[in-house]
Amino acid sequence: MPATGTEPPRNEREAIAVAAAAIRDRLPPTWDLWVGEPPPGPKDQGYDAEIRLHAPNGLVIVLLIEAKNVFRAHDVDRLRKHLTAATSRQPGSIGVLVARHLSASTQQRLQQAGISYVDATGNMLVRADESALFLSAIGADTDPWRGPGRPHGTLKGEPAAKVVRALLDFQGPWKIRHLIDVAEVATGSAYRVLDFLEREALITREPGGVVVVPDWVALLRRWSEDYQFLHTNTITRWIAPRGLPAFLDVVRSSEVSDYAATGSIAAAAWESYAPPRSAMIYAPAPENAADAWGLRATDTGANVLIAVPAYPVLLARSGEALHDLRIAAPTQVAADLMTGPGRAPSEAKELLNWMEKNEQSWRRA
Repeated sequence: MPATGTEPPRNEREAIAVAAAAIRDRLPPTWDLWVGEPPPGPKDQGYDAEIRLHAPNGLVIVLLIEAKNVFRAHDVDRLRKHLTAATSRQPGSIGVLVARHLSASTQQRLQQAGISYVDATGNMLVRADESALFLSAIGADTDPWRGPGRPHGTLKGEPAAKVVRALLDFQGPWKIRHLIDVAEVATGSAYRVLDFLEREALITREPGGVVVVPDWVALLRRWSEDYQFLHTNTITRWIAPRGLPAFLDVVRSSEVSDYAATGSIAAAAWESYAPPRSAMIYAPAPENAADAWGLRATDTGANVLIAVPAYPVLLARSGEALHDLRIAAPTQVAADLMTGPGRAPSEAKELLNWMEKNEQSWRRA
């Protein structure tokens, strides 16, 4: 839940106050916290406030706070240079970014750069290795104060799904016209998605405007935050009365062809995690498929989820495996597992490990 309730911080000063309160809540009760302005010095100190943490044994940890109302992943390198300059003038201090909201991909980039952070929704990682300080908390996945209208800063919707799936499924690098053709999106939609991905540092633009994906795993994870199997698609729930192995045999032998298995069932084609407890399947006509597969509708205890795909691209580049079972592309399966039910997120990690080790076998040239 957002640390400030229903109202966002109105300015950077309020954001610092919210962050200080969040840090204080995470400290042992015997510690003290002090918030103040930077001391007199160079005009550009590289930070906006100091927070001093006083331990009962006399230890003092100095946090140099850089406050931003809006912060994007592509600004991480610039922030790191500012905070490095600031902390070098105060040995033993650590730099901390404070913002209204930080996306998961931005948090990851900050962690990789060794920068601590706190946002007003409750996301926090404050780490001082030399002082054995580690404060961590999880806040909102998305900005709860984003205004109405065209969604900014998201990868929701069909154009984003088309562009991201193309960038993931093929190696690149890409000329933008080629990407537009492969993704089959309007030019304006492609540029809007690419602009967002560039702000999030999920793509880079080389000389001549060529698009490169430096870290496809980070791109896949960021897309999964906004595209979620259970929320984006229309889900129907069923019981396979004879169990999953018998159910899959029926699927293989039936005349239904417009489907694609995803989730745990499909992941076993590349990296088996454990015997699946449920099946996740895309099918545009779930009632017809369920009838052909001998399923019973249910509100509770379902072991088969049939999803009406929100966009055709979710079934793009599906193939056959596991003895003639049609399965979704590995990038789609991984995204569905990341936000799937039960142990699905753990299975996503196993699949991603396999995908990283075997990129040449699934990612097309």
